[in-house]
Amino acid sequence: MNEDVDRRRGREVPDSRPVTDPADAWMTIVADAASRDSGGVPVDLLGDYLPLLAAAAINGRRAGKADLEAVGELGIRAAEQGVSAGRLIDLYLSAAWRLWADLPMEVRKRDRDAVRAAAGAVLHVIDDAVATLADAYTEARRRMVRSEETRRRELIEDLLRGDSHTGELVERTEPFGLDLTRPHQVLLAVPNERLSDVEAASSALERRILDWVGDRDVLVATKDGLLVVVAPAGLVAPGQPAPRELVKGDIGVLIEAELSRLQRGGPWRVTVGRPYAGAYGIARSYEEAREALTMARTLNLDARVTHAEDLLIYRVLVRDQPAMVDLVHTVLGPLTRARDGAEPLLETLSAYFEVGGVATEAALRLHLSVRAVTYRLDRVRTLSGYDPTSPEHRFTVHAAVLGAKMLGWPQRDLPRPG
Repeated sequence: MNEDVDRRRGREVPDSRPVTDPADAWMTIVADAASRDSGGVPVDLLGDYLPLLAAAAINGRRAGKADLEAVGELGIRAAEQGVSAGRLIDLYLSAAWRLWADLPMEVRKRDRDAVRAAAGAVLHVIDDAVATLADAYTEARRRMVRSEETRRRELIEDLLRGDSHTGELVERTEPFGLDLTRPHQVLLAVPNERLSDVEAASSALERRILDWVGDRDVLVATKDGLLVVVAPAGLVAPGQPAPRELVKGDIGVLIEAELSRLQRGGPWRVTVGRPYAGAYGIARSYEEAREALTMARTLNLDARVTHAEDLLIYRVLVRDQPAMVDLVHTVLGPLTRARDGAEPLLETLSAYFEVGGVATEAALRLHLSVRAVTYRLDRVRTLSGYDPTSPEHRFTVHAAVLGAKMLGWPQRDLPRPG
């Protein structure tokens, strides 16, 4: 109504419609050039942006709510198409300066004040449009990241459980580049100190893994306070130099070293399951890595990286607990009759076996004299009847020491063997 009044009074009223005249072929040329400037971003992501700019330059028209909503939709579309924010903004800014340079001559022939007004109107449209575009793009990316994180977490949960339908899993893993026909292994990492934000460590580790091997079928997530890495066996980046540990096939060493560089949480313990093929192979490798983590903690192993295959003997011992209890009672039970109890003798046996049965090395580890170590080994032989220095008895005593560690003896009482 106000516009009609202005017209009746002879006032000039800016046209409220964008310029969409098909004869304006110069806009098509501008759009194509802007697309090239931005590295090939599709022209259709400009929508009616160029007509909006032209209307601002020619008629002083500002972008309305509907216009900006349409620009926002283009920002969302660009995010969904995977166009980078930088290239998208480059497209819009290149289109703006090219359009200003190629405006029709009637705009150029205006007086200085009219040109200044036209420039101000164009800058207003650019400011409003680019701000709207960037906000919509950023929000769309946030939603996509949240959605992808949810899908990733659900996928990893199902892969680690191993109870989902294989065909469905294959379909869900494709967007993440996971090839279930290849053997995969699972690695678990746990910090020595409790972390309030394990997700931050997960993100940092994922970025480093992508740097090492590129965008390949590797998944990094968190579960129950642990970092979980699902990686193909023999992970080496083709066509580019790989870290020495990856060339050797030991991604566990590389992950532990990277996590140790973080300011908090260290030192980290990493356990590595063996590689298996198929969706159920991932669940099997995960169970091995989890079992290895439990054993490494129970045995208080010094190694920061533990491989499941290195703990097979412990798995054998754990599977027949009654037999293990019987072995500990029989071989080590008599050590409780020692003056200071069984613990000093058990500590000596553990150190002795860990250094390959060399008394001098065991003495250095225990900060004792060699004579003290040999005395304790002799006390073991006297009390139990088993000689840890004899090839005939060494394996039996060593297995009993390992079993005692697994059972927490002598700190915890053992049930009497049946």
